[in-house]
Amino acid sequence: MDSEQNTSAGLVRTEKIRVVEADAPLVLRCGKRLGPIDVAYETYGQLSPEKDNAILICHALSGDAHVAGYHSPDDRKPGWWDVMVGPGKPIDTERYYVICSNILGGCSGTTGPSEINPATGKPYGLDFPVITIEDMVNVQKRLLDVLGIGHLLAVIGGSMGGMQTLQWAVSYPDFLDAALCIATTTRLNAQSIAFDAVGRNAILNDPNFNGGHYHDSEPPNRGLAIARMIGHITYLSELSMRNKFGRQLRTARDYQYEFNSEFAVETYLDYQGQTFIERFDANSYLYITKAMDYFDLVRDYGTLRRAFTHSRCRFLVASFSSDWLFTPAQSEEIVEALAAEGKDVSYCNIESSYGHDAFLLEAEKLGALVGGFLNSTLYRIRTGHRVVPEHREGPTQLKMFDRAKRARVDYELIDSLVGPNSRVLDLGCGDGKLLARLIHDKNVLGQGIEIDEELVIHCVRRGLSVIHRDIERGLELYPNDAFDYAILSQTIQTLRDPKSVLLELHRIARKVIVSFPNFAHWLCRLQLLAGGRAPQTRLLPFRWYNSPNIHVLSLKDFDRFCAELGINIEKRIPLGKTFLWPVRFLPNLLAPQAVYVTSKYQPAAV
Repeated sequence: MDSEQNTSAGLVRTEKIRVVEADAPLVLRCGKRLGPIDVAYETYGQLSPEKDNAILICHALSGDAHVAGYHSPDDRKPGWWDVMVGPGKPIDTERYYVICSNILGGCSGTTGPSEINPATGKPYGLDFPVITIEDMVNVQKRLLDVLGIGHLLAVIGGSMGGMQTLQWAVSYPDFLDAALCIATTTRLNAQSIAFDAVGRNAILNDPNFNGGHYHDSEPPNRGLAIARMIGHITYLSELSMRNKFGRQLRTARDYQYEFNSEFAVETYLDYQGQTFIERFDANSYLYITKAMDYFDLVRDYGTLRRAFTHSRCRFLVASFSSDWLFTPAQSEEIVEALAAEGKDVSYCNIESSYGHDAFLLEAEKLGALVGGFLNSTLYRIRTGHRVVPEHREGPTQLKMFDRAKRARVDYELIDSLVGPNSRVLDLGCGDGKLLARLIHDKNVLGQGIEIDEELVIHCVRRGLSVIHRDIERGLELYPNDAFDYAILSQTIQTLRDPKSVLLELHRIARKVIVSFPNFAHWLCRLQLLAGGRAPQTRLLPFRWYNSPNIHVLSLKDFDRFCAELGINIEKRIPLGKTFLWPVRFLPNLLAPQAVYVTSKYQPAAV
């Protein structure tokens, strides 16, 4: 076995087990009955004595049960997610018991259109009933029942696997502690359905299709290859295709003025189509893409919020910036529905040029996110604590602005201002230190919002619920009075439109705590007066050209700002190292920063 196999899950074997008997068939969503049903699956690691470490991984359209490791010492290619699953990897098989099964309707061992129909003794072909994502999940649940798995730590899936993960959270809300939904959607848009339809038409119109009964003759390889080419284009981004292929010719130096594949991208697609027909069944492609088209939680439940009403697990949603098949906007739709329902949800939009395929390729960023979320979930279950102790090194590279924000004395004060067991939203939560402190000291139900990807990943690894978002895009995902406190700490001076943000915060929270550096502090005034240059202090360490602070405000400015907006100032607390009474009487001059507690202005009843 070579070195790569030594660092993987090692040698694994695909098992096959019957989960539905012929005399007790499964009732499918379409109303038809199917039985018997056999499932091909693989397992990795060991189930803990407490049976609290089981993870189900759901594969995408072209995947199978072989998620990691090798089938033999001669294998040159490992399982489809070997970069994520294995000893010491994000889904650590030395810590977790991992199960991955081939889906219902697949062509890698689980009952599907290429398997034998017991009624005829021949492959089902198009006699196989139309299936849905819900049917796939119900069969997975049957598998777990047979294996004696009564509860799951997590269900994880990317693309169509993410659809299955969402269905798990909806269909079996008490069965899992965490749902990790990666590069997925709650329903395909018209464009995605169109791509699926073109792929299916390529298969259906292949001369060798023969009504789906081609297993004793030449299969519809050309149609299946074209379907794969079409699908594969949607998995890549324009940037990744441009960087990888451009307009490069594969063999010749000049155009051949013929219709054979000449460009590198053409021959690449030819290769993808050819390798696909060697391992996949055309009928399975038809059934699986149709199941994806039918998946629609909004149609099933009326609204997305209603679909998640009974879900009790934690959610991690991840998208990729260049994914135009399942866009970040589609992931945000999931996050907004979960947040509106008050669910424990974290979200990160990972910067990547790989397009939809990024969930298979962005091992470092996605691995840190997934591994951290799983670890914090298991830590929570086993200890009862919601926050994982922070490693000394913290995030690998904190931006200068965040270092400046965190080098301050307002944490202790804000902690004292927040009531116990309250609902708290920390905007611009950074590395999560304040949120973690509030959870520890006050047992708050906390949610963070952060724009920096690295800091979001760090917060998730600590077990905090954080959403990757620019707060100036709006906070419409939260209903009125969703929180007791919203905290805008050392951020208001960086906002383009602080008026809109502050008004929105008072819509979603009963009280808003705002802290900011005082640009009218005597040291700032002195530097400007004596030196004639933009001030630089411990709280304002930037030069004029690299400062994130786009507004210059003082305590008096903020007082007037609140009065103009009809916002009530409940407390104004100037902070500084000078003697207490001078700061109290000359706060605009002597306080380098201040903390305000504000609330909506309530006019007196007439």
